[in-house]
Amino acid sequence: MAERPSEDDPSSEESSDCTSEDEGIDDYRRGGYHAVRIGDAFKNGRYVVQSKLGWGHFSTVWLAWDTQQFRYVALKVQKSAQHYTEAAMDEITILQQIAEGDQDDNKCVVKLLDHFKHSGPNGQHVCMVFEYLGDNLLTLIKYTDYRGVPIPMVKEICFHVLVGLDYLHRQLSIIHTDLKPENILLLSMIDPSKDPRKSGASLILPNKDKTLLETGIGKSNGGLTRNQKKKIRRKAKQVALGCVEKDVALDGDADPETSDAVESSPNAKSSVDSVGDQPTSSVSGSRASDADAAKGTVSGKLGNKRGSGSTRKKLLQSVDLKCKLVDFGNACWTYKQFTNDIQTRQYRCPEVILGSKYSTSADLWSFACICFELATGDVLFDPHSGDNFDRDEV
Repeated sequence: MAERPSEDDPSSEESSDCTSEDEGIDDYRRGGYHAVRIGDAFKNGRYVVQSKLGWGHFSTVWLAWDTQQFRYVALKVQKSAQHYTEAAMDEITILQQIAEGDQDDNKCVVKLLDHFKHSGPNGQHVCMVFEYLGDNLLTLIKYTDYRGVPIPMVKEICFHVLVGLDYLHRQLSIIHTDLKPENILLLSMIDPSKDPRKSGASLILPNKDKTLLETGIGKSNGGLTRNQKKKIRRKAKQVALGCVEKDVALDGDADPETSDAVESSPNAKSSVDSVGDQPTSSVSGSRASDADAAKGTVSGKLGNKRGSGSTRKKLLQSVDLKCKLVDFGNACWTYKQFTNDIQTRQYRCPEVILGSKYSTSADLWSFACICFELATGDVLFDPHSGDNFDRDEV
């Protein structure tokens, strides 16, 4: 089956409105993206960038190493213009509410771990730190060559999605508003060799020579020896002492100073293969390729090859189907809605198409569309424009 066209809905950051594999350079300017390089450190050296996960209209998302908690995280760096900052603050409010009610981490919704502001040449950027997850469901569908996921697997995935929706809807009165395969992430990568937690990939820590620190973290499944931890702490302290850029707590005063440390190309990419789409953040999950993405995204793409049919089949048989809902950049409450222009077209419910009032049932319509897509490998609805109507009117 041919690749489906990219979604180009401008109302959603996760809509993959761009078909190119990176975000280009035009928005690397005042009010736009922050230029991030592999090895850059954020929040006084705590988070060290490892590779790029994805990008979207609002932000870029990066795989980073947390030098305090010794774990991989997804770092979302928002554009710096005021309206992007306000959108990020609304998203943080929703994510904090989600996290507070899910202390046991069993609600199948992504966790916000940290947030802060970071000053750079293009302004002050809100940054969000999320737990690092795996491939999105669109990637899973691609592994089947769009022939559909086996029904028992579809049922298991749907169970986890419904747990998340039930939590959001009944307990928090939150509507996701942009539910689609790109915004549902497995907890791990389908191919373990692409998962930095399992692959034994070298850990990048910043120093003057930008050398790689061999840690063997993948081989030990995330565990580190005492000596390794001491070495990482020592490196992190060195980074913190020499950190040029200013990180500002969200409740603190903005620092007008900017850094000279980000003069390299905004499209710098890791030498390591892309590790999948993350919550990005609100990173775009491109259908021409992900965030997820987020919205990845896509630069959080699977790669040029997914292996032979037999290899893909074996990987699918062993995949962990636990998953979480991600990307709350467009979410709202039932009692406080920000816009009537919601949902990616293929998953848009009738009431939204007709311009009527919507509520939590909008997410359930999208969920049903996803169920069909998982089982068949094809979208249930594929809007096209006509001579006297556009795609939004279908």
